[in-house]
Amino acid sequence: MTYSIQYKAARLEFTESNLIHANLSGAAFSGKWLWVAGDEACGVDRLQHLPSSGSEQLRFGQAVHFPLTNLLDLPGNPEDEADLEGMAIEDGWLWVVGSHGLKRKNAKPDRSHADNAKRLTKLALDTNRRLLARLPLQEGVDGQPEVMRSTPDGRKASRLRGDAEDNELTRLLADDPHFAPFLKIPGKDNGFDIEGLALLGNRLMLGLRGPVLRGWACLLEIAITEKEDELRLAALDDSGCKLRKHFLPLDGLGIRDLHFEGDMLQILAGPTMVLDGDVRVFGWQDAKPQLLENTENIVFWPKPSLLCALPHSPGRNRAEAFCALPAELSPTRQWLALYDAPDADRLEGPLTVFGDIVSES
Repeated sequence: MTYSIQYKAARLEFTESNLIHANLSGAAFSGKWLWVAGDEACGVDRLQHLPSSGSEQLRFGQAVHFPLTNLLDLPGNPEDEADLEGMAIEDGWLWVVGSHGLKRKNAKPDRSHADNAKRLTKLALDTNRRLLARLPLQEGVDGQPEVMRSTPDGRKASRLRGDAEDNELTRLLADDPHFAPFLKIPGKDNGFDIEGLALLGNRLMLGLRGPVLRGWACLLEIAITEKEDELRLAALDDSGCKLRKHFLPLDGLGIRDLHFEGDMLQILAGPTMVLDGDVRVFGWQDAKPQLLENTENIVFWPKPSLLCALPHSPGRNRAEAFCALPAELSPTRQWLALYDAPDADRLEGPLTVFGDIVSES
């Protein structure tokens, strides 16, 4: 089976109140509504399916922004970005995860050599980056889905227990022989950086953009429970283990997004550092039963099948979001790919951006 790319087949229209359109990093559908996240905001946007206005196959617009500060007691400052990188929807819940990683100041062309040298020594952790949260979806009075702080049926928005510095996951990793050293390294320097999220019952699969260790990318598997309105890490089995590590050979690339397609896990992979390189979609056949049956805490899996490569260009067009189109929008199996740092060819004015549609062929 081969996959084909329909370039600029999806049109996304935003408004000036939306912060996300130029830096899309996560996407998921609830029915015909598209939810997106960006790595420079602290909220999620909902877009409605609209009739096509041109040559595009799908058009989404009338975007509504939902600030996380209205939904959660955030660990940090309301104005600090959460660097949301992964999204998933299941059973009436919208899950989001931040990168959890540090960032380094960049050199600037208008600064002196001495000033730029100092900038490259400056590390920071935005206070909302270490965020893993579950938000209830509820139909609003206008018939459109909304994310809410609490719902009439008793569901409440909640996040993994932690503060602006750490949460239960980073505390668990603080002594991990593979990842503890990388918690102190910025994500764009092959440091610790979560970018993919997929759901497996009460388990979460977290895909790491970095670190890539001698060419091996990693999925972290955790289990989640709720206690006193907080999410907590739970044991994966009777041994009490709270973390499993799944290493995958992805041609030296890191994981940029995850999506379960039946039993197959689709893996969007790209360069872990600030590099221009291939962006590929891999398919791990029978991943769901293999993951559910696995009892090992550390596993090295065979290389998944290469499904397709996505377009990219120097310094631009970095695919960071990948999800299936719902049956309401596509009679055949198709997927939506969205891009961070879109180049001018993907933009129509300052508020409209185009993504691609991937199809089986």
